[in-house]
Amino acid sequence: MAKTWYPIIDRDKCMSCGTCVDFCAHGVYELDGDGQPVVKAPENCVEFCRGCAKICPEEAISYYGDSER
Repeated sequence: MAKTWYPIIDRDKCMSCGTCVDFCAHGVYELDGDGQPVVKAPENCVEFCRGCAKICPEEAISYYGDSER
């Protein structure tokens, strides 16, 4: 798991569909009290996975530590 790689949710793009929460088997995300996904456990993110960003319908996920940004 990565300590210098983790997802960042763009709140302006996110439509709170929860797709990232359902997709991630590593428990990186959870829904907050308003039903918006938040990065709960960034240390659980698998370095360079990018799976959640690929399935996000609004392209609202980028990554801290990503040289492709």
